[in-house]
Formats: sequence, structure tokens, C-alpha cells
Amino acid sequence: MALPSAWAARQHRTTLLAAWQQDQEQRIGLLSADDSQWSVQCSLVVPTRAHGLWAEAGGSVLAVARRPGDWLLRWRPGQAKAQWHWIDGDRRFNGHVITSADGATLWTTETDLDTAQGRLGVRDAASLDKTGEWATHGMDPHELLALPQAVGGLPAGTLMVANGGIPTLPETGRSKRERGRMDASLVALHPASGELLGQWRLDDPHLSIRHLAWDPVSGTLGIALQAEHPDQAARRAAPVLAVWDGRTLRAAEGQPAMAGYGGDICALPRGGFAVSCPRVNQLALFGAQGRWRQAIEHVEAYALASDRQQWWLASSRGQVGLLHGATDGTDGAEPLHTRAPDRDTLALQIENHWVLMAG
Repeated sequence: MALPSAWAARQHRTTLLAAWQQDQEQRIGLLSADDSQWSVQCSLVVPTRAHGLWAEAGGSVLAVARRPGDWLLRWRPGQAKAQWHWIDGDRRFNGHVITSADGATLWTTETDLDTAQGRLGVRDAASLDKTGEWATHGMDPHELLALPQAVGGLPAGTLMVANGGIPTLPETGRSKRERGRMDASLVALHPASGELLGQWRLDDPHLSIRHLAWDPVSGTLGIALQAEHPDQAARRAAPVLAVWDGRTLRAAEGQPAMAGYGGDICALPRGGFAVSCPRVNQLALFGAQGRWRQAIEHVEAYALASDRQQWWLASSRGQVGLLHGATDGTDGAEPLHTRAPDRDTLALQIENHWVLMAG
């Protein structure tokens, strides 16, 4: 499959770990791009939609089912078999998994079906079996990450967890209930004990805290938000980004209406954040302090990934693009430019997230 001209300048192969639907099958796998071609390098069929993905240091990958999920797997791309783990009947996976820096431990966001309270599963990395669990001090925990450096008095390695805050019933799966009881929060947990080190909430209780991205340039955490306001006008106008600097959590400023739905988030190569907004077919770009910069049109923009030079996006329709430009992350920076294609280049329905593999 020929690539749009945006890829022509790239002289090395790029590999992205992704999840997608193809011919009514759900898959995870590696998508490979060089200077002229896109292709599926290898893939594995999975029983239901995958959501969170993680690339391990040794070349294997982790994938976890979309919430409320019941499976977690490790797979070495190119092999026919995977290592599977099925969650206990009174728990459900909430879609994300990460490993510790030494590779010995996995952490998974989960829900206790009896209480609807959030749990962080602590797992042996080799076996995938649970060795313990910690409270996330909220409901509906979603993405998590480990701080790569000390921030605001919190040590490097601190686990940051996004509590979406939306009450759900086990028997109704993803159905939401009692939104008036929403209690979204960002929490900091000690990576060895699960001790609560800090908890932050936004002023607007109807903003669900979902996905996280670390900006190494500014030392700031970006959070993609999804609005749950009962009033449609308020929901449409709601911010799609919040930022945390180790002391305060605050919503973005100056943003136009984006339907109140942030899908994925990544840090820009030179600072700041991009949030995909598939319901308005745009990418929302912000400075590192959460100030609005600009929007980029892209049909059903969703999955995002970045390195220090460029960033990649995909839509659920299979459109893929490489973006680049004056990404210095400062307010008033020159606009970025995209050469994303205006037609489908892959016959895949790419899922919410993808991960740039180390070259």
C-alpha cells in the first residue's frame, strides 16, 4: 500500500504496536512503515477489543481488554502463541497495564464488581498472576503511568492513576449510572506499598479523567478528559485537557468547543500536548501549561504517539498520518502542518491507542 507523501522524507522504518478490527476479527500487531510503504508486519487474533498496549524492554508486548475486560496477554510479535491471563470473576480489567522499571512487576487498573471501587492490581510480570492489589481511592480507574522524575515533592517512580469517577453496574458493562455521584480524581500512589501520596480533583465534577501523557520538556502531566454533563451545551463546550504540575490540577484555557471528548493524548516533541477529538474530526493542540494553540483537521482522529522529532496519528477508519512542524510547545508558536491522507490507506479499524516501538 503506497503511503502519502508525508512519509517520503522518512528514511528509516517505523514500527507501531496497535490494535484493530479487520474482517470482523479483533487483532493486535505491529504496523510497519518505511519511506514508501505501510504494511501489517504481524498480528494476533484476540477474543474481544483490546485497549491499552505496552511494549516491554525485551521485545514482547502486553495488551489488555477494553473495559470491562477479562483478559490480559503477553505476546512476542511473530510467534503464533501468546501467554494469556483471565481475571477472577469478581474483578474486571479497566483497559490499561504498565510494567515497573525493572520489569519484575505489572500494574493493571481494575474494578471490584461487588463494590464498584477501583483497584490497582499488582502482578508478577513473569506469570501475570496477581500478588496483591491496592485501592485507587475512587471509581473507574483508567490509565496509569510511573513518573520518570521527581515532581512537586513526589519521587520518581510514583504511580499516577486516572480515576474516571463514573459509577457503573457490573451487570450492565459499560453503562453509566448516577452521574451526579461522579468523583473523578488524579491520584499518586507509592509504587512499593500503594500508599496514597496525593489526590487532586478538578473544579468541574462532570469531567472524567481518562488518559495520561508525560511531557519531559516541561515536566508536566497532561490528562485527556471526557465530559459527562447532563446539559448538552455544557458537554460540547467542556475542556478536553487538564494539566498537572505536581501541585495543582487545572483544566485547559481558551479552547473552542470540541464536543467534550478527548480520545487519546501525547506530548508534542518540543513540549505541550495533542489531544485527539474524534467526535469533531480534529486534533486539539495545547501548550504545556494548558493554553489553547490550534486545531488540526483529521477524520475521526484517535490514536497518538510521539518521539522527540515527530508524532503519528491514526483514525478509527484506518487513516494514518505523520505530523511535524514548529512544535516548540510555547504559546504563539507557529502552526503545525499535517500531510495526513484524505483517504483510507489501511483497511483496518484502528483502536484508541498505539505505541511507538523502539527502533
